[in-house]
Amino acid sequence: MDLETFYQELTACRLCPRLVAWREGVAGTKRAFRHESYWARPVPGFGDLEARLVLFGLAPGAHGSNRTGRPFTGDASGAFLYPLLHEAGLSSKPESHPGDDLRLYGVYLTAAVRCAPPGNKPTAEELRACARWTGVELGLLPQARVYLALGRIAHEALLDHFGLRKGAYPFRHGAHYPLPEGKHLLCSYHVSRQNTQTGKLTREMFLEVLLQAKALAGL
Repeated sequence: MDLETFYQELTACRLCPRLVAWREGVAGTKRAFRHESYWARPVPGFGDLEARLVLFGLAPGAHGSNRTGRPFTGDASGAFLYPLLHEAGLSSKPESHPGDDLRLYGVYLTAAVRCAPPGNKPTAEELRACARWTGVELGLLPQARVYLALGRIAHEALLDHFGLRKGAYPFRHGAHYPLPEGKHLLCSYHVSRQNTQTGKLTREMFLEVLLQAKALAGL
């Protein structure tokens, strides 16, 4: 499958009735952004198709990516992530807005689940349904060598993708696991508002992992 076909098929996906109802329901009852149109479809990845580093998150935010159609854009997670990508020399600017000219350098952003889930908690069945899209999209990134999982669910989804036993690769912030074929898996707490505002994940903590991932990717 080529990239254009992937985007067309992904954004038309309606495999998970609960997620379809939620993403569209949020768009229909919007409050803070009531004057904006919502994307309200599965969110494709964003970034450099020659990426050597993949940042792999959980799922779109209801009023973030579900509104803007771009990963980590429009909510607190993106307000935390993009300035640090810029500080690390991995993006052309420290902010992300739909339709802008932002470029990522050697980096691609995507997630385990492509539709906003209620309470940010996808079910096991929904994760399995979205795994097919993970397989296709990561297959379209032939240069990828380093995968930075943002949170436990993303970490375990990547392990499933690579066919690796979860017990052999436990999630913990800052973990680094060499993978077959010269690839690497790193872990970070998710860049969610809950983690960053409570201090569970600080700028310094995330930047340290991000710079390690950048070095391993040879960027």
